[in-house]
Amino acid sequence: MHPKEAFGLYLEIERNLSPHSLRAYRQDLEMFHVFLSDIPLEKVDYRLLRRFLGHLKQQGYERSTIARRMATLRTYFRFLARERLVPGNPTLGVQSPKLTRKLPSFLDWDELQRLLAIPDESPLGLRDRALLELLYATGMRVGEIAELDIRRLDWEEAEIRVLGKGNKERMVLMSDNAMRHLRRYLDEARPALRPRSTDRLFLNRGGTPLSPRSIHRMLTAHARKAGIAKAISPHTMRHTFATHLLEGGADLRVVQELLGHVSLSTTQIYTHVSQDRLKQVYQQAHPRP
Repeated sequence: MHPKEAFGLYLEIERNLSPHSLRAYRQDLEMFHVFLSDIPLEKVDYRLLRRFLGHLKQQGYERSTIARRMATLRTYFRFLARERLVPGNPTLGVQSPKLTRKLPSFLDWDELQRLLAIPDESPLGLRDRALLELLYATGMRVGEIAELDIRRLDWEEAEIRVLGKGNKERMVLMSDNAMRHLRRYLDEARPALRPRSTDRLFLNRGGTPLSPRSIHRMLTAHARKAGIAKAISPHTMRHTFATHLLEGGADLRVVQELLGHVSLSTTQIYTHVSQDRLKQVYQQAHPRP
């Protein structure tokens, strides 16, 4: 078996990565092996890896893409060294490009209210309103909400058991608004979509599960109707959820748990957004700016 194939099995079985993540790893490795041509993996050293990074830069790739491909190679060679398929890990002598971390885009309260007011009273409109309310109430990822099963809703505790990245389960909380719109969708709209042997919560007009891409398209269309000029995606709702919680005084570790972040440093980016908001309010409200 080729080392690349063995690595793919490791990612799929041991790491339990999503199909999307597996595809990204494969694409990164395919590009690296094309660059290597006939050079065997055991001959790869830090100089060759630096040449590869330089090649990517010459090809016009963004720093974030180059850094991601370097992260793929680090995981790859760590696996190969562990399995004794290469004599050592050459990535230890290579630094990734330094990235300026972008602050996440989020909706302010007025934009959020305009967005939520767009869906109409049709079955699809009731579905969209319930979905938007749930995105904002829980901070769930678009893939998590697309995969959500009705049986994972706990109405008494106002909780949902979510299967996140790597099939890790966590609990998220539903707001009263989200539950009210969800109940209306389930009672009035979902039966009208004629569900076809599925317990998935959100369905398309054909009665089959709604895909992440369809959710993205729906959100973009509603944002345009609401007159929201900024680029918006399902992840924008996740950013909005986290930012509004922190601005409301929530503890950072609580937000980390609700978002399903493994590392607190991933959640800390939202504190910068909140601090920027504090500065903006201060400058607008202080009598002697």
